[in-house]
Amino acid sequence: MMRRRLRSAYLSTVLSISLVLLLVGVASLLLVNARGVSDYFKEHMQISVLMKPDISDAQTLEYQVELDSMAFVLSTEFISKAQGTREMEQMLGEGFLDIFEASPIPASVNVRLKAGYVSPDSLDLVKAAIMESPLVDEVSYQQSLIEALNSNLKKISAVLGILIVLLLFISFVLINNTVRLNVFARRFTIHTMKLVGATRSFIRGPFMVQAVFQGLFSAFIAILLLIGLLFFVRSEFAQLFEIFSLRLLLMVMGIVLVSGVLICVVSTYFVVNKLVASGKDELYY
Repeated sequence: MMRRRLRSAYLSTVLSISLVLLLVGVASLLLVNARGVSDYFKEHMQISVLMKPDISDAQTLEYQVELDSMAFVLSTEFISKAQGTREMEQMLGEGFLDIFEASPIPASVNVRLKAGYVSPDSLDLVKAAIMESPLVDEVSYQQSLIEALNSNLKKISAVLGILIVLLLFISFVLINNTVRLNVFARRFTIHTMKLVGATRSFIRGPFMVQAVFQGLFSAFIAILLLIGLLFFVRSEFAQLFEIFSLRLLLMVMGIVLVSGVLICVVSTYFVVNKLVASGKDELYY
């Protein structure tokens, strides 16, 4: 009966720690991917390079190759005169060209920049470099949108950083309390060992070994839950999953594993030492 109760208490402790470590895993995943999330949004911003009206599609395609070779360019998309005309017709109606003798819509290239260049200062340099070409008539982008994106990403990063610190602190407190309760339930066993002359290190040894395995089992369960959560995210939000990489995921798994073992061992160490130093009367409170 006692063995069954101890087994039940051990399993409930492992499950409780696993759920808390899952929280640590999610927080760590957000932390290590914070830069990736920021870069993802920045690299999906586009600037439009409008060619001069007399520049043909063939000349624009040649210039697109030149754009692709520039250090700040991530990718480009060619928009022909015919395609640009069709897009304008969808926006303004088919008859909007009737007042023109020839189509005023030039060929253009949509450019996606590398994340490090998506800021007001860098965009000025990018625009100047592109405008050096005699083929280019205008470089167009929404500066207010760029400024709002950078401002909001900074705010989100600050809030996310505070949230992650709070989550990690709460996780440590919850795991520490769970381990304390588990060890405290065996306080009379510790007292009995002390009465027969067992040293502090001898008493602490089995608890420390148990803490290591407890941390490992809990971390393993938490990692499985985290992987299941990521598969759900991938099935529901495939585009968001693009920011995750295998290297960062393995790093998060390592953080969960180390956190589980470290917190369990440290908490057990201090709790056992405190109980060994306690008198008989203190065991009842």
